[in-house]
Amino acid sequence: MNEKHLLPIGSVVLLRESNKRIMIVGRLQRQTDTEKLWDYSACYYPEGIIDPTDLFLFNHEQIEATYFIGFQDFEELEFQGLLISKYHELRKADSV
Repeated sequence: MNEKHLLPIGSVVLLRESNKRIMIVGRLQRQTDTEKLWDYSACYYPEGIIDPTDLFLFNHEQIEATYFIGFQDFEELEFQGLLISKYHELRKADSV
């Protein structure tokens, strides 16, 4: 993950070794069966969420290309600060 921010909701990216773009719909997601923490959850773009149980979980470093950066306003930028703090807190707890 970029230490300064996570991409906003609505961002469209392509993952390495993939040929289908996806759209970010969640950040700091914990996988329920393994408790693993992921940077993002996403759905196919442009299809959207077809089945809520069929989302992609991935980390920032898996992104090969960014096609669109989601909406950013004061509220998003403020939330970014909270996300980064929470990210470091969760990563530290996971490494213990």
